[in-house]
Amino acid sequence: MAAKTARTLFDKVWDAHVVVQREDGQSLLWIDRHFLHEGSFHAFDKVAGRGASLARPDLTFGVEDHYVPTRVRQLDLIDPAIRRMMEQLRANTLRHKVRLFDVDDPAQGIVHVVGPEQGLTLPGLSIVCGDSHTATHGAFGALAFGIGASEVAHVLMTQTLWQNRPKRLRIRVEGRLAPGIVAKDVALSIIAAIGADGAAGHAIEYAGSVVRGLSMEGRLTLCNLSIEAGGRCGMIAPDATTLDYVRGRPYAPEGALFDAAAEAWLALGSDADAEFDREVVLDGDAIAPIVTWGTSPEDALPITATVPDPERVDDAAKAAHIRDAVSYMDLRPGQRLSDIAVDRVFIGSCTNSRIEDLRAAAAVLAGRSAKVPGLVSPGSALVKRQAEEEGLDAIFRAAGLEWVEAGCSMCVGMNGDLVPAGERCASTTNRNFKGRQGPGARTHLMSPAMVAAAAVTGHLTDMRPLLEGRN
Repeated sequence: MAAKTARTLFDKVWDAHVVVQREDGQSLLWIDRHFLHEGSFHAFDKVAGRGASLARPDLTFGVEDHYVPTRVRQLDLIDPAIRRMMEQLRANTLRHKVRLFDVDDPAQGIVHVVGPEQGLTLPGLSIVCGDSHTATHGAFGALAFGIGASEVAHVLMTQTLWQNRPKRLRIRVEGRLAPGIVAKDVALSIIAAIGADGAAGHAIEYAGSVVRGLSMEGRLTLCNLSIEAGGRCGMIAPDATTLDYVRGRPYAPEGALFDAAAEAWLALGSDADAEFDREVVLDGDAIAPIVTWGTSPEDALPITATVPDPERVDDAAKAAHIRDAVSYMDLRPGQRLSDIAVDRVFIGSCTNSRIEDLRAAAAVLAGRSAKVPGLVSPGSALVKRQAEEEGLDAIFRAAGLEWVEAGCSMCVGMNGDLVPAGERCASTTNRNFKGRQGPGARTHLMSPAMVAAAAVTGHLTDMRPLLEGRN
């Protein structure tokens, strides 16, 4: 009798979805959930061009999020170019009988917030979407990754997708986070340590005592940023925290079906003797509040550090990147990060727009005034309603920040929420590339509490002193 081969979490989920494998190594994967947004019209055009229909409209879900305005929701008042994209998504989902969460739906929000909230995201599923940050859903132990327009069309027509099997990378974060240190600090620390392409070609499994101690909101943030480290996906083994979050969600199984599913989900964790192609270990006790100074998520340092000096870097390519990034960001080598003034702040995006994120920002802002303008966009209508029930919106408004509707907003800058050219923004988003928040915009990534601290002081700030004496 052959010995049973130890497998990782990734192996178990991947193997369960392989329909067939070709001689060149590519696997045809069955897709359990396919999320769509307004940018899906290219794929629907391909479907129409072939005169095809959707293979499984019941496994396909549309969400208006990428382009929808956060201040105006009435369709006839929305910019015609954006309105057209919304109308296209509505027409395509109606034609193919796909469930759509439009802006009038009480559950509308960012696709990567809506999926978990509704229980559409479940452990062990394969999930795809035409968005790089689909890795978010891996927080539940799902195999989740972003795909391109042609792949969206392929999934629409076949509910399958050809993929190369990635290698397996385990990132363990051991120890205990200091008070106020959150998943965003952990994620940026990982990317700074391994580089923006450090996980290229790999499926990441996050493990270790710090990861196990994160809430589901924190795990979603961590997996969301997997793509910024170059990972194909990010996954965390389901546990009691996962089950507590999933139980009672609208699309989750109920009763005996939930109990049976939970038993299967808990068995998905990597076997004790499973082997990974690589392993990286970080000390969670050493993680401090992190901000980015440059134009890549890997340009991240503790708030107590200074802007790097390219003349002190031996690697010519790295020095050239620092020189270019410092120039674009209008900074000086050796400048203290806490001396960098900001022009505005943004709290939101699929990275940090959940209730836990808004509570963290409000804890800093309560009873204080922002010195710069800013925008707070909750991740969904449900998050918005809960925040308002808890009085968080009143704290944001009293501080002088705008409280708007749910959407991708100032993260992708597609809906009119932009950072003006030359201005600097403290942001909870996931990308600080040149012009990410608008042409000429300068973006510093950080946690919600750190953004709130920047709003209060008008410059990048260690939020820890501002939280002293507060819960």
